[in-house]
Amino acid sequence: MDSSSGGAVAGASSSEPPTTSPTVTVTTVQPEGSSPPPPPQAPPSRYESQKRRDWNTFLQYLQNHKPPLTLARCSGAHVIEFLKYLDQFGKTKVHVSGCPYFGHPNPPAPCACPLKQAWGSLDALIGRLRAAYEENGGRPESNPFGAKAVRIYLREVREGQAKARGIPYEKKKRKRSAVTVSAVSSSGGGANDDSGGGNGGAGDNTVVGGGTTATTTTAANASTS
Repeated sequence: MDSSSGGAVAGASSSEPPTTSPTVTVTTVQPEGSSPPPPPQAPPSRYESQKRRDWNTFLQYLQNHKPPLTLARCSGAHVIEFLKYLDQFGKTKVHVSGCPYFGHPNPPAPCACPLKQAWGSLDALIGRLRAAYEENGGRPESNPFGAKAVRIYLREVREGQAKARGIPYEKKKRKRSAVTVSAVSSSGGGANDDSGGGNGGAGDNTVVGGGTTATTTTAANASTS
């Protein structure tokens, strides 16, 4: 009888579920007054990266200049010297006046004319350096990259390359979209409401075009008088 009762107790104890250890979660509490870590900064854009490289290249050019130049003493003439220095790294064929392919946009054979920096590349470079100069503490009124001599030089390069390569550089004209001016009729007499309310004959007409509504000011009877 004792053995049977002992077997029952053993069976009951073996049917109990095994015990598991509880999971402990540790939470790190930041001390008061401490700021959270800053979010990761986005990588610079392609324009910003190129502008930084151009600026470093120009500073290196000033250091290697003979005699060495400081940024404070840099003038528009030094900027033009820098642009001419860059021509040795250019990849644009610019025909000289004695070349048989002068003014030919598509020369049929190679020639010995020099390679130079294209006008568009120089113009974009000056724009980046002009912005970098002011971003690094330079004053706008003393910006050598915005000097009149630099603008004249770029214009001469543009005109010279246009003649040599037979590729004219034309300014992009802004396309003016055609709009329809709808006269707003008054509910009483049907007259156009363009008197302007005493504004010297100028009024506001509603311009509707392309599904959008805009407001323009026109001079009344300017062409008929």
